[in-house]
Amino acid sequence: MATATRRGIFAAVAVVVLLVLGLGVSSVVADELGIRTEPSAQMQPAAPVVATAAEPVDPPKLTLVNAPDSSRVAAATAYLMDATAAVETEGSASVAFDVVDNGDLDDDSYTLTGSDTELTIDAASPAGAARGLYDMAAAVRTGKSITATLGEEMTWRLPLRMVDSGSVGIEASPEEWESGTNYSHVGGSYQDALIPEAPYVDQDLLDEYFAEWDAHLRHVVALGYNGMTWGRFIEYVTMQTAPYGPVYDDDDSHVERALALREAFTPFWERAEELGVKLFLSTDMLSLTPELADYFDEHYGGTDAENPAMWDVYTAALDEMYQAVPALEGVLIRIGEAGAIYDAEGWDYYSELGVTNVDEARTMLTAFTDHAETRGKEVIFRTWSVGIGEVGDMHTDVDSYEKLLGGLDSPALIVSTKYVLGDFYSWLPLNNTLEQGEQRRIVEFQSRREFENYGAFPNDLGPQFQWAMQQLLEANPKIEGVWVWAQGGGPLRAGPMTLYGKAGFWELYELNTLLGAAIARDPGTDVAEVTADWAYEYFSHDPATITAISEAMTHSRDAIEQGLYIEPFADQRGFAIGLEPPPMMWIFEWDILTGDTAVLDVMYSIVRDSEVGIDGAIVLGEQAVLAVEQMREIVAATDPASWHDPAMHSDLVDTLDYESNTLQMLAAYRAMFLHQAEWHDTLSQESYDAWVSDRAQFTALADQHLALYEGNIDYPSYNVTPAQLGVERGERDPAMAWTARILLLLALLWVFIGILAARTRLVRRPGAAAARASWLASTRPWRARESTLGMLPLDRWLMIGVPAALLVATRLVQTSFLSWTHPAIVLGAWLVFALVVRILVGRRSPWPVMAAVGGAIVFRCALTLFALSFSGPGGYWFTFWTDPTLRTVYICIAFALFGWVFIAGGWALVAQIGARRATGAVVAAMGAGLMIPASVVAFVGVETALTVWNDELGLLPWALSRILGITTFLEIPLDSAWWVAGIGAGLFAVGLLLSIHRGEGRQTPSR
Repeated sequence: MATATRRGIFAAVAVVVLLVLGLGVSSVVADELGIRTEPSAQMQPAAPVVATAAEPVDPPKLTLVNAPDSSRVAAATAYLMDATAAVETEGSASVAFDVVDNGDLDDDSYTLTGSDTELTIDAASPAGAARGLYDMAAAVRTGKSITATLGEEMTWRLPLRMVDSGSVGIEASPEEWESGTNYSHVGGSYQDALIPEAPYVDQDLLDEYFAEWDAHLRHVVALGYNGMTWGRFIEYVTMQTAPYGPVYDDDDSHVERALALREAFTPFWERAEELGVKLFLSTDMLSLTPELADYFDEHYGGTDAENPAMWDVYTAALDEMYQAVPALEGVLIRIGEAGAIYDAEGWDYYSELGVTNVDEARTMLTAFTDHAETRGKEVIFRTWSVGIGEVGDMHTDVDSYEKLLGGLDSPALIVSTKYVLGDFYSWLPLNNTLEQGEQRRIVEFQSRREFENYGAFPNDLGPQFQWAMQQLLEANPKIEGVWVWAQGGGPLRAGPMTLYGKAGFWELYELNTLLGAAIARDPGTDVAEVTADWAYEYFSHDPATITAISEAMTHSRDAIEQGLYIEPFADQRGFAIGLEPPPMMWIFEWDILTGDTAVLDVMYSIVRDSEVGIDGAIVLGEQAVLAVEQMREIVAATDPASWHDPAMHSDLVDTLDYESNTLQMLAAYRAMFLHQAEWHDTLSQESYDAWVSDRAQFTALADQHLALYEGNIDYPSYNVTPAQLGVERGERDPAMAWTARILLLLALLWVFIGILAARTRLVRRPGAAAARASWLASTRPWRARESTLGMLPLDRWLMIGVPAALLVATRLVQTSFLSWTHPAIVLGAWLVFALVVRILVGRRSPWPVMAAVGGAIVFRCALTLFALSFSGPGGYWFTFWTDPTLRTVYICIAFALFGWVFIAGGWALVAQIGARRATGAVVAAMGAGLMIPASVVAFVGVETALTVWNDELGLLPWALSRILGITTFLEIPLDSAWWVAGIGAGLFAVGLLLSIHRGEGRQTPSR
């Protein structure tokens, strides 16, 4: 067989192998992306209705007789007297008590007996007597007769009704809210009263906070809540009784601080117990300090969550707390979310995601529940997770839930889960993991919906939550409670400055807190009546005004579900990169209007294939605006004088103006990105024209929105930065497409000249020899040496310059001339590669290998330019995200061409330095080209580098790095760049060894 034929066969085999490897790479990419959808079973709540608003009933002046001597009854009495003092009374009545102690201090059932003027509360405990008084106060506050339930036994369907600590200890400081971009999850409760040095607390400020705490306790207890969470745990323990001795040295300030904080807050915790509120310390696991982490390293070999002995450190700390403060009921643990966004500035207490697999979680729960059983305490375990690790879907997958919690049925364990299959978004199915398990269960519900503009828009969730609870209670008798978040969830200072009971228009989301308690008492309650009662208590006693407000609220869910979501996407359950993205996504997260290609292109593809299609989805956004305008018209038509305070009328109208403005902007953005993606998809002029028109409208509305609301702490503007970056990139797509076409034409012309020059006299023309050398060396690298013989200096520089210029230009076009990091890293890696090859070639001519590598790079660039030539970088990424077939073909060919660069380079060197040394030179150069850029990234930080890169290219949601971090979401180890650099260093070392000249024969240097 002729040598040329054998070389041709070897080259063909190499290409086939590269294509097969490329197919493997594309399969891995597809698996890692994991983009798919499935139908999502929607909740089926009853349609909202308007309750009949009756004329208010004036209560009698009340006198209490033989009231039990109880802190609970005393608080309830004061609450009732405050209610009657605020309204006109008619007549008088006495209230006596018949309390038979049944031994259950928390039994708050009662029966109201007697007549209109002589009432008796028959109760089984002082808690029941107090509840009877609170219910009378509620009747007074909502204009109802206090005898409406005469003769009925009043009980609660759910015995545990938890709530959060509201806004107690949080200062309403406008400057902390004005930026609107503080996405830290540190709530800052009591933070202003904590000082870094002894005595560690500002007692005067803490006294003010105690008054707030007492008022909050009284308020939520009046609503019917009897459990509460208290943030922080590790801050209050000295850890002096840890198994291997004290964690902190004697002179460590952590000990003194813990004792001071515990002493300062014990009165708060004991006051909760006095009023019948079960208090749970809330903590993430792992919760650490640097010293505690060192202790784990020293005695347990690190934070090994599968080691039961490690958890003895935490249970010993709990023992310390329970002995010092018996009023505490237990601990609430979360393992599915943690990190820097929860770390308070200036404190070295921190959390990390240290419990991420089933064995770790089961070991932890066993340790905590065994301990709780022996101490008469309880452990609440939250199944919530952001999706990290093996337990990342424990809150959404029945099999994962069972794998984690099956067999863990300690009577001390309560499992807490959000009522929706995910986070607190609309359009999610009912969480079916709440229908399983032998554990005691509580259901989580959020009043101030963080993802629906932090409760700044009217949002009546009554019908939905009622339907959910009815379904769940029917399916699972183990459900014994609710946990309603009256204030908590999400970044507090990124939205409006609404602080529960303290600042802003908190009354809007108070409705949902009232609904949570009402449904916990009676899942069949009339939720429309609850809405009317809320309107009576907080806005107006006028029946017509109450009816108008109630009617407006019936439209609130339509406005939110259609204005903040895109239904054809939201009603699907999506999966990507090992996570389950939420149904909103185009607003990711909270108020951040995303502009990344991954989300928007995939959303388009789902909407395109839906029943309503693109046009229907756009119409739904417009209908949401109409719903808000209808709400505004209804509210504005009421007489401000009929409101408790005319300013509240203005506040609600202004709120609806704000919502209307926001939804108009979002409707324009929806139309813009859908038409933009449609243009990438179809290349039709009609879609392009629609996109340009929508873009102008969105830009104008976004500017208007920012002008009206940027820096407004009551009605904060949405964060449109990522969307604006996306608009800027999108605007450049047509120009980039034309640039890519021109560059592609030039690249093909270069190749064509090379082909002609190899067969004709054209080779004598200036530059033709360079093109010929590139063509021959890259397609038949064994001829690289001969192809470069006799070249003029100009040809040699063109042979290097043309591929290099094309490489730079291609990367600039691919990034729309908006990124410096991507071209810099790519160009830097190739420069390092070229430099190492040049050094290892030594005295021999570098032109053959440069010709081979440069020519192969031209082909690789031509492929990218071809992909960019249709509709620019936007179209390139659109295809990547939405067309698996074309993505596979592209990756196969791109990988093969990339691999061929190195094969061609090595083959070109064989004739000069032999196969072994040629292989070594290429491997060493590849290793160096990998090692040096990876080392730079490692020094900068993987998270920082990925953030800069993603901000420039807009491939993934801009907010990823502002929440938990790209590396956390994608589970990229922070030391991964060092590992890559290490691999590069290994390749470099191996290559150097292979490239060492061992004296086997002398070869004539080639000039």
